[in-house]
Amino acid sequence: MTNELLTLVLSLVAGAALGAVFFGGLWWTIRRGLVSRRPALLFVGSLLLRSAIVIAGFYFVAGGTWKTLLACLAGFVLIRVALVRLAPPLPDKGRAEAEATWPTIQN
Repeated sequence: MTNELLTLVLSLVAGAALGAVFFGGLWWTIRRGLVSRRPALLFVGSLLLRSAIVIAGFYFVAGGTWKTLLACLAGFVLIRVALVRLAPPLPDKGRAEAEATWPTIQN
């Protein structure tokens, strides 16, 4: 029982680490993509790399059992929720500028 609990806790921590890598990479990509000469290449390349790392991490952490996979996924989601809550809100000035540049769909 203790061994299984330790495995689940370590899987949760590994999922949190994978989440930190994924969302940290996303944050880095967005900051770099805003000033990049080839933002599309940066965004697609980053997405592929981050996804490959997370999928491989889930595969190795799961070890063929659904419990460890679920614990790993829970750690990943917990990091996402924590980062969303900790991220500072977009300032009103920045929001207005961002919304002004968004393409609009005309009917």
